[in-house]
Amino acid sequence: METGDYFVIAMFLTFVGFLFTGFPVAWVLGGVAVLFTLIATISDTWFGTMTGLDYLTLGMSVNRIFKYMDNWVLVALPMFIFMGLMLDKSGIAEKMMESMQELFGKINGGLAVTVTVIGIVLAASTGIIGASVVLLGLLSLPAMINQGYSKTLALGTIASAGTLGILIPPSIMLVIMADQLGLSVGDLFMGAVIPGLLLGVLYILYILIFSWLKPSAAPISKDRRPIEWRMILDVFKTILPPVLLIIAVLGSIFAGITTPTEASGVGALGATILAWYNKRLNFSVVVDVMKGCFNTTAYIFAIFLGATTFALVLRCLGGDEFIERILTGIPFGPHGILLIILGCVFLLGFFLDWIEITLIILPLVAPIISTLGFSINGFGVVSNPELLWFVILVAVTLQTSFLTPPVGFALFYLKGVCPPEIKLIHIYKGVVPFIILQLIGLFLVIIWPELVTWLPAFVYK
Repeated sequence: METGDYFVIAMFLTFVGFLFTGFPVAWVLGGVAVLFTLIATISDTWFGTMTGLDYLTLGMSVNRIFKYMDNWVLVALPMFIFMGLMLDKSGIAEKMMESMQELFGKINGGLAVTVTVIGIVLAASTGIIGASVVLLGLLSLPAMINQGYSKTLALGTIASAGTLGILIPPSIMLVIMADQLGLSVGDLFMGAVIPGLLLGVLYILYILIFSWLKPSAAPISKDRRPIEWRMILDVFKTILPPVLLIIAVLGSIFAGITTPTEASGVGALGATILAWYNKRLNFSVVVDVMKGCFNTTAYIFAIFLGATTFALVLRCLGGDEFIERILTGIPFGPHGILLIILGCVFLLGFFLDWIEITLIILPLVAPIISTLGFSINGFGVVSNPELLWFVILVAVTLQTSFLTPPVGFALFYLKGVCPPEIKLIHIYKGVVPFIILQLIGLFLVIIWPELVTWLPAFVYK
């Protein structure tokens, strides 16, 4: 091992160690970068090592920070966040819950299916995990408990359905991934549609099969009425506004009418109009949404600043070459190396937020994929299909990070709106089957890369 390799290992271990102190992640990332720049400078000066790090390295990070602040693509982040928070206040989810519960309450597990379908719709129109999980928890958990649902099934359904927004576009995670790797946001959005819907279908199939095998865990509503055309019409009327918003945002991107940044503005305006249409728009709502938008955006961009400094110092120490040597030296073939990378991402998701993994780990491992010799069918249309496929695989893997303890944010969002008798252990048990379903979905996308590349190829033809 070279001298720089020891610094790289020590830098990673120091970062992980400081995470457990409770310091904000942005400060930890930036602070560790500054600390190791100082250590490397002292080591070069006093002990004759050749890391090449000095204060000029940190000066280079200033230019990188300015690039982030001048990045037109990243303007979409606050707009999509605003869109999601405004939809959370618009009352759309409440109306969908009322109408769809009446329709699907006639079968075992119908209420859980309703929650999953609403989770898919919210994912495609908001993409804000915290808002979706809290909203679904507040709307559906009391009804599911009162109807006699198993606590674990109810909690697992809500947590998993609420996290679909990190994968199904418009996802802020996909925007950041595209920016980090120089990919088209539109390509990533289109590539994520089928895998995202596939997870939703797997959830629904599991709920229906589990409810059929164990009816007492998901009983039928006692006050059910025969299905009438009025119920179907009500569902159509409540689901139409968010669907139109989804078409306006994603349809305009896929059709090439707008850029993702411009479409995010359309989405923000559309969500505001829906809130006004449902008589939920007032000064207090606007202030709350603006505060939430500012806080979330500031949180993400603070991590951006810390992560870009951390990544720069890590690269100057030879982190890229160190990771590449380790991975390419594994004697398991391309798919074995791919599984090890995804396994590491899965394990890191237990301890790190998706933002740190996206900003630090993804740029380190993504270039290696092009050297492994994968032959992914891009249908003669999709450029760089191997990288597109790999990024979606990482995105699907990171979906699990919201459900895996101890840092699974969806678990704590949900616990915050649960009654006192529901313990964290109930939530942990509830999400286990859905984590397994997510891994099954990941396996299917590995086997059939066309699940990622078909839609972009079809649109571009």
